[in-house]
Amino acid sequence: MCGICGFIGDAMEREPVLERMMQAIRHRGSDGSGVFLDGKVALGFQRLSIIDLEQGMQPMRNETGDRVLVFNGEIYNYRELREELVRRGHQFKTRSDSEVLLHGYEEHGAGLLGKLRGMFSFAVWDEEREELFAARDFFGIKPFYYAMVGDVLVFASEIKSILEYPGYRMEVNEEALEQYLSFQYSVLPETFFRGIFQLLPGHYLTYHYGKRELKVTRYFRPELLPACRGKRKEWIRKVRQALGQSVERHLVSDVKVGSFLSGGVDSGLLAAVSGCVETFTVGFRNEGSLYDETDFARKLAGNLGIENHCKYISKEEFMEALPSVAYYLEEPFGDASAVALYFLSREASGKVKTVLSGEGADELFGGYNIYLEPEMLRYVQWLPGGIRRKAAAIARRLPGHPKGKGYLMRGALSLRQRYIGNAYIFRRKEKERLLKHRTGAEPAQLLRRDYDCMGHLKDSDQMQGIDLLYWLPGDILKKTDRMSMAHSLEVRVPFLDLDVYEMARRLPHRMKFHHGITKYALRKAAEGILPGQVSARRKLGFPVPIRNWLREEDWYRQVREAFSGETASAYFHTEYLLQLLEEHRNGKEDHSRKIWTVYCFLLWHRIYFS
Repeated sequence: MCGICGFIGDAMEREPVLERMMQAIRHRGSDGSGVFLDGKVALGFQRLSIIDLEQGMQPMRNETGDRVLVFNGEIYNYRELREELVRRGHQFKTRSDSEVLLHGYEEHGAGLLGKLRGMFSFAVWDEEREELFAARDFFGIKPFYYAMVGDVLVFASEIKSILEYPGYRMEVNEEALEQYLSFQYSVLPETFFRGIFQLLPGHYLTYHYGKRELKVTRYFRPELLPACRGKRKEWIRKVRQALGQSVERHLVSDVKVGSFLSGGVDSGLLAAVSGCVETFTVGFRNEGSLYDETDFARKLAGNLGIENHCKYISKEEFMEALPSVAYYLEEPFGDASAVALYFLSREASGKVKTVLSGEGADELFGGYNIYLEPEMLRYVQWLPGGIRRKAAAIARRLPGHPKGKGYLMRGALSLRQRYIGNAYIFRRKEKERLLKHRTGAEPAQLLRRDYDCMGHLKDSDQMQGIDLLYWLPGDILKKTDRMSMAHSLEVRVPFLDLDVYEMARRLPHRMKFHHGITKYALRKAAEGILPGQVSARRKLGFPVPIRNWLREEDWYRQVREAFSGETASAYFHTEYLLQLLEEHRNGKEDHSRKIWTVYCFLLWHRIYFS
């Protein structure tokens, strides 16, 4: 696990510029650094040593010196690929997966990507062709950003590295802001920094130096293809087999591997199957059971005979960490669980360099409770659309939150209208009241093509598909990468192995959702491995008590000050913001997610633009 950066083109002061870019991402790897400089290209590397501790330093050159690699990630099947390449005549100097990528690109070009099992973003400079080839993994586990600054291509693992390149002028991308207010994360290819783009998951780019030609190509798209047949026991066997093989791959390391543990089925399965002896948990003491999973994790660790390290996060240290969290996230991010993950990663990094985590299980196996909504809404959606809309209009005017109000309002909407992912913060009319400048399309328009491609699937499967494309890389994997790498910790995600994906995408609908039970096949696969109360436990997520804290005086005053400031008035109608804050404080409505989403934007703006 590492940080990479570089630029292609005619630039002044190449070495000091590259050094500043590398320093900006030093937290991604403090075990060593390396540079490659010639007249056309500058490549930088920060290393966190996990495999081949003695060798494997980058930038790495092939035996003829005409190709150079920088790589962030882990390739879990590198040994098999190495044997194949040796048979084809390639000569190796190290035991590293980095060198396998380099020779694999020589042999297969872009075709190498389909052979890889792992998480990666990497770039290869081909001197002979005067071309840079860069790729990002299938699901977006590892990040890759790029920008054209004049006629120079600049790239890096993190945006803050590109900001160090002279000539780039920071400007807020207000179209990203408009979408963020609905999704709660940056969803567009162009980031919040105008002119800086993310290479999307499952894509690669090529940049030809002589022609100054940049091309981006998609090589992978996650798609569900549910089977119609198959016995229940056979599917459960397939789940156990695929996960067991994936965990075995993900344990390949020259350092000790630990595991995050929430006490739920995802992390519990990984801890049990892997045999990791050290696990890590965080919670919020004295905030109620809804916000504290530490007892569940401690009991499960005791049952498994492994050690559990627990960290309780106070309200004060949570608030104190916010500027650091916003800095490392680099873009506004409305998911408060990122802060909890920051503390969890800090605790783990003091004991191990690598941990396993359960990201991807919910998207692949159908774990979110919201996926049960289509079944619940069927009792109202058989009614004609006009009647449903009238009922929703009446419900909308009812004061407070009487039982059934939300049900009628959502029942009047089509799936495309009501679902853009696990978060839908501000709707169209709310954004009209909030934003001073409207710039972009509505979320439903952005997702139209994706929904069109999935129209043959059941509604809950379509919801999974949207989350695989957007929520997983934009929220779940982004916060995991940034919060862990802020502490030089590598997180591995065995559920996002291609073989697990190929099996899970074929799961019949009944093996994901069964009589109100989510993630049915995975829960059944856990029986006999985990205690019954763990395999059957309802998903909580990573809950954070911001709803309560925003009603307390210290937090209320801090947020009110931000909402009344110059930055807020430049982008928002602040009277609406203050109305939301007052209604929440007085208990009239729960606006906590709206308030938090806007506050995180203002905090980010203060850090990067003020």
